[in-house]
Amino acid sequence: MYLMLAARGIVVERGCLLSRTAITGRKFGIPTIVGVPGATARITDGSLIEIDGANGRVLVLEESAS
Repeated sequence: MYLMLAARGIVVERGCLLSRTAITGRKFGIPTIVGVPGATARITDGSLIEIDGANGRVLVLEESAS
């Protein structure tokens, strides 16, 4: 949970609007998108992303150099 509080946004592969992740994101005002197939394969560690929580969109802005 402490990682969630430090996050500026959350993207997860599994879940729904009533999942613990989605509820926690709403509670703390963190943009959260759940149910994104292949998120961990498409977003590499350290990548810069843009999250549009209102429309459920994730945009990879810059890939990680590693």
